Amino acid sequence: MGAHATPNERRLPGGRSPVTDAETLGNDDLSVSVSDDELVIEATIDRPERRNALGEDVMAGLHAVLAAADDGPARVIVIRGAGGTFCSGGDLSEFPIGQGAQAYREGFGALAGLIRRMQETSSLTVAAVDGPCLAGGLGLAASCEFVVASEDATFGTPEVDVGLFPAQALAPIMRTVTEKAGLKLLFTGERIDAARAREIGLVTDVHPPEAFEDAVEALVDELATNSPVLIGMGKEAYYAQRGMDFEAALSYLKEMIALIAMSEDTEEGIDAFLTDREPEWRGR
Repeated sequence: MGAHATPNERRLPGGRSPVTDAETLGNDDLSVSVSDDELVIEATIDRPERRNALGEDVMAGLHAVLAAADDGPARVIVIRGAGGTFCSGGDLSEFPIGQGAQAYREGFGALAGLIRRMQETSSLTVAAVDGPCLAGGLGLAASCEFVVASEDATFGTPEVDVGLFPAQALAPIMRTVTEKAGLKLLFTGERIDAARAREIGLVTDVHPPEAFEDAVEALVDELATNSPVLIGMGKEAYYAQRGMDFEAALSYLKEMIALIAMSEDTEEGIDAFLTDREPEWRGR
């Protein structure tokens, strides 16, 4: 695969013709593309005039992408923003001002539901952050297993400027960053650059702008070649053990590795290693 191939040009050995209709997953605010081998779905928030704010259509589109990934062979979902901004957070113009507490609970609950759904999906998620990543957009990025940032990306929770506390974004952010650095982000609304974001654990990798796209593609390629059993069960194991104490986690993970080892994919992987060939994953 060429270094500058688009998602629709991706082909891994043994790739087949696409059957997923990307047009049915996207909408006016979210553009979606699917790789030829269907292992990667790329979702681009496409509201540059609103700084890619998380409106209802963006949320609905991302839910559709996550559902399609679980129903098909996808192993990696890439989330990015159009026009030089990753995401500026929730769309304030859609807030239910004056409609009462329940309307606010339902409105704010949309992001919580999306974060929960991202954790539950069997595919790995990658945030490709180029430009500002703010407020709920930072919560969205922090919810991904991998965050690849351009050197010119910036991160922050400016909700404090309008009298809001970034409560929902807090959950994924504070499970990612060091505590004191996270508290400073949440209560001051400070903007930090990509290097500082990586330093506190918010970002996986940082790359110069000219190398950013190639770096995202290289990581996605590496992730997408893994066994789907390994990805799905490994992700499930990670999130399940995160809330356990050490002994409980060890006991649980002992059972999980035994289940993974009994899969056809592990048998195929071991045989491929011993016979010096590329594995052909079956997803079982």
